[in-house]
Amino acid sequence: MKFSWKSAIGIALSVVLLWWTLRDVSMGVVWSELSHSSLPLFLASAFCATIIFPLRARRWQTILQPVAPDTPMRPLWRSTAIGMMVNNLVPARAGELARAYALTRQTTISLPTSIASLAVDRLFDMLVLLLLGACAFLDPAFPSGATIAGQSMVNIAQGSLALVVLLILALYSLAFFPTQLVRAYELFARRISPTLETKGKAVLINFSEGLSVLRSPQRFLAVLAWTLLHWLVNALAFWLGFKAVGMNLPFSAALFLQTLIAIGVALPSAPGFFGVFEKLANVGLAVYRVGPDQATSWAIGYHIMSFIPITVIGVFYFARLGLHLKEIEVARESTA
Repeated sequence: MKFSWKSAIGIALSVVLLWWTLRDVSMGVVWSELSHSSLPLFLASAFCATIIFPLRARRWQTILQPVAPDTPMRPLWRSTAIGMMVNNLVPARAGELARAYALTRQTTISLPTSIASLAVDRLFDMLVLLLLGACAFLDPAFPSGATIAGQSMVNIAQGSLALVVLLILALYSLAFFPTQLVRAYELFARRISPTLETKGKAVLINFSEGLSVLRSPQRFLAVLAWTLLHWLVNALAFWLGFKAVGMNLPFSAALFLQTLIAIGVALPSAPGFFGVFEKLANVGLAVYRVGPDQATSWAIGYHIMSFIPITVIGVFYFARLGLHLKEIEVARESTA
């Protein structure tokens, strides 16, 4: 795929953050921490970090149900593994498009529909992550007086809950009143650019179709339940990793840290989110008074152990389906 300026910025940011993280730690201490960590617990952590992807594929099946009933699990699982592998090895978050494109190669689902369903997928992630992060703040074990970037946790929690409410209102508005919102967009965009009007209208229509899952309370609850299970298992992977390096932290610390990292990796970064992940792990664990040496030990050990399995699985399916990165680049240009 083409190496863009966004990719260059992401890689540069990752390098700076990785340097910033490692300059405050002793690599000798980190290596000692990792060499004395519990391999069985790290393996259990890696298993949980990998099993979330079949869960994500199962949730995707429910999201697609209104527009593509009875989509088999196998293509959804293979596409999910391919998408995560591409995210791990290619810059600029190309994995999301690779995931959508891989599904179109195995089913009759169109690329716009596939992309729209993934937008819904990510919105549910944001909703549940913010809710679980807010739950972590309410745990009595959460350190009192903790701050991040000078902001108190109370302010951050209030802002997170307000964002959740606004997100829900926006989703339901588009799900139940798509015609009115598309019309309002047309009137606005027409004053700026006819091209923008046409492309934006198509995006809104496809997105509103993907949001059809919200029109069924039963299906909405099913997607929400799969999302909760996904992120609770992911938090379990974090927590087992904590135990592996001897950190005695509550489960709510894993809920808090995964929210912080999930939001943070939305920034431009190198493939696999290296650098960004380690820095955010240090920032988040510092809230629980974990020192930089131990925090970095967990971050490096967990990151590598969780990186390898899904990347290997994704490479296997990518080769088996005969895909090429150039095809994904062509698909990206066609949707631009």
